[in-house]
Formats: sequence, structure tokens, C-alpha cells
Amino acid sequence: MNYSKIYYCDIANGTGVRTSLFVSGCRNHCIECFNKETWDFSNGLPFDEETKSKIMDSLSPSYVDGISILGGEPMEPENQEALLPFLLELKKALQKKTVWIYTGFTFEELFDEKMRCCTKYTEDILSCTDILVDGPFLIEKKNISLPFRGSENQRIIDVKESLKKREPVLSPLMR
Repeated sequence: MNYSKIYYCDIANGTGVRTSLFVSGCRNHCIECFNKETWDFSNGLPFDEETKSKIMDSLSPSYVDGISILGGEPMEPENQEALLPFLLELKKALQKKTVWIYTGFTFEELFDEKMRCCTKYTEDILSCTDILVDGPFLIEKKNISLPFRGSENQRIIDVKESLKKREPVLSPLMR
């Protein structure tokens, strides 16, 4: 997996201070995507051990709330395979840090075996995730006043509760 950029001390992509990892590769190609350069899977740099170590170090201060993973598309099969071991390591080492994942797929699609995003890694990735911002960016539903998302169809999902109920449970952050 490659990544296109990492923002340390980011306050735009989730609650509190976060590290934001923008993975490369997306086949969704939303119209007016804000990050088209990340569509190419070969864009950016390899997500190697040195990069993982830098991210883990960036998360260690007490004022950092967690990590947000965006793209590109984190839930493309290739990206899931690379992200799962990292998230398992992160959750083991830094249990109190939150994980947000932004995906153009819906929560329901992530469990639909007919969809490419439903892989053998999906449920384990979600079990490491606290908040899922789901759904494609839709230009006709664009709303820049929404917290943590760009269009009105996108949802902020409490993943832990959603996994228990096997259906999406909206986070209070949804306002």
C-alpha cells in the first residue's frame, strides 16, 4: 500500500488532535472529489515500517486523540490487507487512541459479499475502528457546514455499537 500524505496534529478530520493518514488508491472516483491525486494506487510513498513507526510515535502524546484514515479509499481490498496489521498493532499499543475511517462505501456495503469492499479483513478492521464516516461524496448533496463530512448522505457511525447490533448506529457527532 502507498500513502499520499500524513498530517500530524490535524484538527479537521475527526474530534480532537489527530494524525491523518491519506492512503492511495480509489476506484470510486466521486465527482468533484477533493483528493483526486489519491485515486492512483501508486501515488505517494510506500507505507513501510518506518512510516508506521513515525505514525505510532505521533500518536503517543496524551494530547493526541487518535488517527483518521482517509484516502483514496481505505476500504479498497488492497488497502485493507495492509491496514489490518497496522491497526491491530496500534490498538494493542495505544488502546485509548481512537480510530476514524473515512470510506466512500456504506456500512451496509462493507458487509455485502457482492461488493469488492467486503473482504476477509473488513470485520477485523471495523472492530479496530471507533468512528466510520461512510458513503460517497455526492456533489448534489454537498454541504460545507456539516461536521466531519462533505455531503448530506454521509453518516458518522459509532462502529462499536453498530457491530453489536449489525446495523448502523449513528454517532451523536452526526448532529
